[in-house]
Amino acid sequence: MAEKTKKTEAKKVAKTSSKKATEKPIVEKAKTEKSAKTKSDKSSALSDLSSVNKLRLLYELQVIDSSIDNIRTVRGELPLEVQDLEDEIVGFDTRIKNMVQEIREIESNVSQRKIGVETSKNLIKKYEEQQKNVRNNREFDSLSKELEFQSLEIELNEKNIKELGLKIKEKKREIETTKALLSDKKIALDEKRHELSEITSETAHDEKELISRTDEIKKLIEPRLLTAYNKIRHNARNGLAVVTVKRDACGGCFNKIPPQRQLDIKLSKKVIVCEYCGRILVDADFAGE
Repeated sequence: MAEKTKKTEAKKVAKTSSKKATEKPIVEKAKTEKSAKTKSDKSSALSDLSSVNKLRLLYELQVIDSSIDNIRTVRGELPLEVQDLEDEIVGFDTRIKNMVQEIREIESNVSQRKIGVETSKNLIKKYEEQQKNVRNNREFDSLSKELEFQSLEIELNEKNIKELGLKIKEKKREIETTKALLSDKKIALDEKRHELSEITSETAHDEKELISRTDEIKKLIEPRLLTAYNKIRHNARNGLAVVTVKRDACGGCFNKIPPQRQLDIKLSKKVIVCEYCGRILVDADFAGE
């Protein structure tokens, strides 16, 4: 159900964004003003755009950037979820490889212990044969101590072999459990990737077109204004750097704006920012409000 809702939202956003992307009057007007200047006077041409057109360009850039934000919001947390699943899968793969290596080391240790047991058994046989040919009690006692030591070595090695065998079984169970988790994560990743791919495919064309439009508009805006716009947009929680005046208040922070300042904003003779939130303020007529 959630996936279906996301797809529906994606289609709505794509349709709305596509419609907005076709509206280019102010950019064309700005281009006409700009083309009247020579290439050598590019910087001057940008500066000579009328204040109202500068503000309209900034507002149009904001509208398109907001449309791009909406498209990306539709994707929600899917890209992050996909990344998290990919990281988990890598972690599980690494864990399995490490446990397999540990099992190999334990098996090598078991082999050494088994060799130790066989060596001790051969020494016992040897010492028992030597006891038959001893010439005094001292030699007999010495061989008896060796026999006792080798018997203890056999017991110790066999005990270690048993313990290591249990460790191997435990590691193998862990590997099987991890493999089951890994399999589940891979299935979940495939589902998330498919869901993300469907949403992205529905909006990719519109997003690409909108990004192209923003690049086009940015070329028409003075660098200092563009830098200020990007800085404000980056610091704003909702990504709004340019807002209209709504009901005598800032459309971003909703603080009241004095009448004289509203008149200056309506005249659009200069760039005016909200004294509370720092957003660029434009007249409501820019949005057809």
